[in-house]
Amino acid sequence: MAGPAKRTRAPRGARARAETVRARLAEEYPGTAPDLCALVHDTPFELLIATILSAQCTDEMVNKVVPAVFARYPTAADLAAADPTELEELVHSTGFFRSKAKNLIGMGAALEERFGGAVPTELDDLVTLPGVGRKTGNVIRSVAFDLPGLPVDTHVGRLSVRLGLTTETDPVKAEHALNALVPPEERGAFSLRLILHGRQVCDARRPRCDVCSCNDVCPSAFKV
Repeated sequence: MAGPAKRTRAPRGARARAETVRARLAEEYPGTAPDLCALVHDTPFELLIATILSAQCTDEMVNKVVPAVFARYPTAADLAAADPTELEELVHSTGFFRSKAKNLIGMGAALEERFGGAVPTELDDLVTLPGVGRKTGNVIRSVAFDLPGLPVDTHVGRLSVRLGLTTETDPVKAEHALNALVPPEERGAFSLRLILHGRQVCDARRPRCDVCSCNDVCPSAFKV
């Protein structure tokens, strides 16, 4: 983990601060959005299943569950025809298993009926699928299709405010605010880097400002 950065002049304004933060986090957590994504998957369909299951669940637990789900339901048609009780048993350990199984079956049916069994690329289409909101849709766009998409989860929301990139606490408003600061091709990776930084350094209750690579440009450093 990188130690505290040594800089003499902090950037002024959210845009300049965002450029500095992006550069430093890219150095600390290198790779593309697919490289940085922790969810096990080989296809957009598998990533969609894994992301739906990741709600209120750790990536580690999801990764333990999905191989059996992928093997049992390799296509949207298979998932649409799933027995709810069997699917609930497979995803039970991810929590909220009844609603997740219902959403997965509905998602499979929607893909089969409206998109020829394929995962759509447009956010407006993705959010019409059961169990898919803007966050999940942006994960699919950025990780599976290498398209612009900036998922805002609790880590991204918290760090973007702490770092002074936005004052918005609503996820959708925060997403739009960050989109104005981050180039389209970097949005997915930037979101995942904020998530990693939030897990490893900028903890919700006890941020480790002393080892943060952005502590000299962060207006919240050593104040939380």
